Amino acid sequence: MTQPDRVSLIASLRQRYGNEAVLTDPVRLAAASHDVYASGVAPIAILVPKDAADLGVAIAEITAHGLAVVPRGGGLSYTAGYVRQAGEAVLVDLSRLDRILVIDPVNMTVTVEAGATWKAIHAALAEYDLRLPFFGTFSGAGATVGGGLSHGALFFGSARYGTVADIVLSMDVVLADGSTMRTGQAALQAPCHPVFRGHGPDLTGLFLHDGGAFGIKTKAHLRVIRRPAHTGYASFAFRRIVDAVDALCAIQREGLIEDGYIMDPGATDHLDVDAAAVARSVRAVSRNSGGVLGAAKSLLAMSRGGLDVIPQGHFSLHLVCAERTRSGLNEALANCARIAHSHDGRRVAPTIPMVARADPFPGLNGVLGPGGGRWAALNAKVALGDANRIAAAFDQMIAAMASEMKRHGVRVTRLASALSPPCFSFEGVFHWSDSWLPLHRSAPDAAALARLDEPAPNPAARELVARLRAMTVDLFRAHGAASNQIGRTYPFMPVLRDEPADLLRAIKLAVDPHNLMNPGVLGFPCSSR
Repeated sequence: MTQPDRVSLIASLRQRYGNEAVLTDPVRLAAASHDVYASGVAPIAILVPKDAADLGVAIAEITAHGLAVVPRGGGLSYTAGYVRQAGEAVLVDLSRLDRILVIDPVNMTVTVEAGATWKAIHAALAEYDLRLPFFGTFSGAGATVGGGLSHGALFFGSARYGTVADIVLSMDVVLADGSTMRTGQAALQAPCHPVFRGHGPDLTGLFLHDGGAFGIKTKAHLRVIRRPAHTGYASFAFRRIVDAVDALCAIQREGLIEDGYIMDPGATDHLDVDAAAVARSVRAVSRNSGGVLGAAKSLLAMSRGGLDVIPQGHFSLHLVCAERTRSGLNEALANCARIAHSHDGRRVAPTIPMVARADPFPGLNGVLGPGGGRWAALNAKVALGDANRIAAAFDQMIAAMASEMKRHGVRVTRLASALSPPCFSFEGVFHWSDSWLPLHRSAPDAAALARLDEPAPNPAARELVARLRAMTVDLFRAHGAASNQIGRTYPFMPVLRDEPADLLRAIKLAVDPHNLMNPGVLGFPCSSR
């Protein structure tokens, strides 16, 4: 695109949508070339639409000029979901499309714009005693529904209810030509409440976890549930990860939990659970424990356990159970304890799951690791029967690299969790000291940043982490693992069988004939046709 054409396009967009909706400040553009881990080229402009109708017209104008369009939600990707290595593009920041449009307790749905955060939705639904089944990610204070739909969001509630893909009923998606595709029951010509997703081929599923390759999500209809009347917590310590994994998988087979995750000693030994978090948890536990007796028991467990809940060097399993009745909750917790003890688990105070559930969306300080260090995670989803196999293979790979990692100050932690339909999620998280990217300076709150000093650049450790990540991705691929947050990090198109790959190429050609919608994501070509 020539410079005069670029200037003309930006002027046209500004005339139509206003200066505040079309950003070209060099600092803002440079910041948009990074996520939590990756760095790339800056976009030529950032479009910040305030209305979905505005977005469709703007997309049509941008792509008519042959420019790529790259969507961004909360910007908290660490797999280069919106970071490109070459080519000109306009980045579409959906943060102003953040309205919660309709809460419908009669039909048990909520309709939201794509820029709404998990935290905002959770708070709005609470006033109706409702909740999303899966209700958000660790980064839900900033992470958005649109980003989650595009990249496979999961965590809170996922052991029982699955990922965001399992709770969405229909979506509005703006295609590369500016038209809007409605999916699910909303695709019908007659007006309706879009509550049944499975009417004909699943067009909603087509646009899920696509990384924005097929279009930009602007609106979603999600199902909701009544908030569980009784919630309880349990934690157990294990000397060996194999026992913790076996216990988690056995518990998941019984369908006992909403949340279930394993943290390794490297994570819990560095865990920063501050006094403010505990204070918030005490208040929330009092509200959410199902009556005075439940609150008293929960608070007693917290006061006895404090923050030193896990013996040094132990893996820890953390569980959240939620049921309609107190007796049902007690039965679920008792069964969890029975299974954990049968795998040599030792009960410890459940401070960690209490804190996590009491204040699930505390902020974005977690984009930095302990002491202001950097981190980068990779995930694998496998069958429960393959859980220890993937964990052992990862540990074997790390053991071969241990001396080089020690030399460069790179360490690894593991986070494993249970998902529904029953499967096992394994994450390897690499930690190292290095200079920050723009998001590390903008996302945390000022008080957190004031306690930290930015580390010096550490290119040797950075290069080692890049190699370790490549090795990990290859390991996961060899085990046939699936991953969420594919972005530009995990292989997808290149590792598919021919038939599904050919079908996806045909779909891409139909909805984005010139390859201008987030080129390069999922392994599609990086340049326009």
